[in-house]
Amino acid sequence: MKIYYYVCEKFEDNLQYRCERFSNNKVPKLTDQEITTIYLFVMQHQGIFKMSKIHQFATEYLLDWFPDLGSYHAFNNRLNSISCAMGSLVEALLGEFVPQECSRTYSALDSMPIFTCSGNAKEK
Repeated sequence: MKIYYYVCEKFEDNLQYRCERFSNNKVPKLTDQEITTIYLFVMQHQGIFKMSKIHQFATEYLLDWFPDLGSYHAFNNRLNSISCAMGSLVEALLGEFVPQECSRTYSALDSMPIFTCSGNAKEK
């Protein structure tokens, strides 16, 4: 529940303006806040990061909370349509929940992971 309230607060602050709709369906049954909450909750509490598996988990276990979830295709499209708001949300999360020992000046990102074993080695 805390995740949902946090996401709603951030959407009210400024995220709603980063994913504005210009279509006939400006007020969908499943809100952007609910889509974001499902995404964050399943990744954080279940360790599931693949989009189809996130939707599958939500369908199996969260349908009582989110009865208007809909199909995987619709879920994926909706999440992609609010991707511009995700950057701002991540920025807010990092700003508010950064551990004390983390540097606020420097960060490191490995853009070239090393594959240690690919399983293609031929036996001699």
